[in-house]
Order: sequence, then structure tokens, then C-alpha cells
Amino acid sequence: MSSKGRDNDDSLEWQSALKEELNKKIKEQKVVVDELSNLKKNRNVYIQQRNSNIFFLADRSQTLGSCKKDLDNMKKELQDM
Repeated sequence: MSSKGRDNDDSLEWQSALKEELNKKIKEQKVVVDELSNLKKNRNVYIQQRNSNIFFLADRSQTLGSCKKDLDNMKKELQDM
């Protein structure tokens, strides 16, 4: 097998792995959006501070909007691949 053929195969495998990982993240994000959508209005929502184990009280509707936006961005990124 030629060097170019191997490089092409490696590239396809790498792209396939990226798509698989992105699909997994999209599924996880869908669950988050569904959970936030089904919360009662008076329930508290906490978001985790990046790179730490600290959680802060957050607005449910803002958090839901942010999660929906993230989901849309992930879906767009997957389509662009």
C-alpha cells in the first residue's frame, strides 16, 4: 500500500472518530436540553465553574437558551463535516 493511501485511510478514520465523538456530544446535549425543558419553573439550576468543582446558581431560562445554542452549533458543525 502506498504512503498516500495510508495517509488517506488515516485521515478518514480520524474524521470518522471526530464525527462519532461529536454525535455523542450532541446526544448528551439533547438530554441536557430535555431535562432543563421539563423542570418546574421554581426549580433551581446550577452551572459548574470551568476547571473546578464549584457550582453557581443560574437562571433556568438563560441556561436553557445557552444549551440550545450549543446544541445548534454542534449540529451545524456536524453538517459542515
